[in-house]
Amino acid sequence: MSESTLSSKLFATAKKYIPGGVNSPVRAFRNVGGEPFFVRRAKGCRMWDVDDRALIDYVGTWGPAILGHAPQCVIEAVHNAAKDGVSFGVPNLYEVEMAKLIVEWVPSVEKVRMVNSGTEATMSCVRLARGFTGRDRIVKFDGCYHGHVDALLVAAGSGALTHGQPDSAGIPKSYAALTTVLPYNDVAALEECFAKQGSEIAAVIVESYPANAGLILPQPGYLQKLREITQKHGALLIFDEVMTGFRVAKGGVQEIEKLTPDLTAMGKVIGGGLPVGAFGGRADIMDMLAPDGPVYQAGTLSGNPLALAAGLAQLREMEKRRGWQRLEELGKIMEDAVLDVLKKTGRNYQWYRTGSMFCLFFTEKPVHNLTDAKTSDLDAFRKFFHHCLKKGVYFAPSQFETGFISLAHGTDELAQTAEVMQEALMAL
Repeated sequence: MSESTLSSKLFATAKKYIPGGVNSPVRAFRNVGGEPFFVRRAKGCRMWDVDDRALIDYVGTWGPAILGHAPQCVIEAVHNAAKDGVSFGVPNLYEVEMAKLIVEWVPSVEKVRMVNSGTEATMSCVRLARGFTGRDRIVKFDGCYHGHVDALLVAAGSGALTHGQPDSAGIPKSYAALTTVLPYNDVAALEECFAKQGSEIAAVIVESYPANAGLILPQPGYLQKLREITQKHGALLIFDEVMTGFRVAKGGVQEIEKLTPDLTAMGKVIGGGLPVGAFGGRADIMDMLAPDGPVYQAGTLSGNPLALAAGLAQLREMEKRRGWQRLEELGKIMEDAVLDVLKKTGRNYQWYRTGSMFCLFFTEKPVHNLTDAKTSDLDAFRKFFHHCLKKGVYFAPSQFETGFISLAHGTDELAQTAEVMQEALMAL
């Protein structure tokens, strides 16, 4: 990006006052090179940067913008709620409405508590699972990201059952030692883990459809195996549906897979673009939370009226418009177009999609876990990304992220995107 652009000038200024110039690392474009752009406004499926460049957006604020940017129903809901106050610190009507809706829509949830982010939701699930079971060990999967929680920001060790290693400075090794990291979709590793550590395991936490290493789908029967083995050993099963919840289906992955986890972490879509999170599950587990139980969890802004008003408006609009059915239709249109592009360009890259979530891995190897994903050609992806960006199509600035379609994307935008993708692949 030219130094003469306003985005470049803003980035230079931002780096003086903000670490790395950004407030979340992937925004810095370190995975693709170059400099990030700064957005002035967004509407529907498009964003306009500060240099007045229009972009078809497939990031959607990393998932929440399921209706598209700035939908009228959400804007009106926030405006109306704000007139009565932006925060109270005491219970409000929106909390009860949202809790009731979540319990009605999500198969496994009998009670739910609102928080302020997906990270806070997964952190609370882990603490609650430990408090409920009286055990300390957590099992997670390589490539699954559950926010920057100390116990979960852990990378795999040198073998399937070695202690995990801290994935960030500032995390004590003793924290990581209580987390076992397994390869996703590996039943043998899962069985070995429980055979050796089953009595220590408080919970298994999993992105049911992992979407933070690209989009990785479970092999047939794998999620059912997780449910079976945790029940057998008295461990809890935690579904991280921060991305997939209310996105892939009204009731999330657990509705599609007909599974009932013990706890579920939620976020993104239920806030309509405002900061939000929630976690819920079986009543006997949730009743362990303070003030009724001994597991402490609190938040000054939890149940914020603006966030919940926005989320309620968005969810009701999705239901009114049969949004999940339409998103599946749009996803299939995009999938057919991308597969046609791959055929025309002679690329055998791996394409994965569920509903409105998708990923194109720049590898010819089928992707079932993080190790497979890492075989992607990152240089080819970098060139592809910048070509698409230059032509007005914005994908996530990393191979290891998931793309999102919204109800604001139309057939014209999808066709334009396929054309740009074909140009980008031909140019490699």
